[in-house]
Amino acid sequence: MTTICGIDEAGRGPVIGPLVMCALTIDKKDEKKLIGIGVRDSKQLSPKQREEMFSKIKAAAAKIEVIVVSPQEIDKAVESEETNLNWLEADHTIEMINNLAPDIAYIDCPSNNINAYSNYLRTKLKAKTELHADHKADEKYPVVSAASIIAKVTRDREIEKIHKKIGEDFGSGYPADPTTRKFLEENWKKFPEIFRKSWASYKEFSKKKGQRRLGEY
Repeated sequence: MTTICGIDEAGRGPVIGPLVMCALTIDKKDEKKLIGIGVRDSKQLSPKQREEMFSKIKAAAAKIEVIVVSPQEIDKAVESEETNLNWLEADHTIEMINNLAPDIAYIDCPSNNINAYSNYLRTKLKAKTELHADHKADEKYPVVSAASIIAKVTRDREIEKIHKKIGEDFGSGYPADPTTRKFLEENWKKFPEIFRKSWASYKEFSKKKGQRRLGEY
């Protein structure tokens, strides 16, 4: 029996909400179950399609591990001199691989330098796992596609929790979205816990407001 694992994330770019990572394992001979479900890169699927596949993927998988990375943890990594967002993802990737101990792991690589990223993973790897980091792995390997869907649906649900908590529409959460930018400008101080304060878009508004306050004296 050969256990394969797919690892992917959702929500790397938004200024609002968490990053969600997922590692999913399945017996190599059962990979056809994922293909039968119709898995592919979550970005190529509608929210309804992802939701419909979610429970089917969970039923087909051997094990699933999900990590929800808060805006605060992201900020700490981005603003650190020792690490960054790529290495934060790498550390959580290793954590999941060491917990699941698959024979082979396919990873959607967030770094432009696949070799450096792969070498970093191997320095912390305790499990005897064969690693394959690749760009667009979610389009190439069904097991990574499945992980991307679980990550995306989980993040969408986390975003819905934020919507219900604050009772306001903030759009997609991406900095280029006009609705998000308007919400950010008006609420950057009101709901500080939902924002990634290390993002340039957040700093842009908080800096403007700070200068305005100084100018009032």
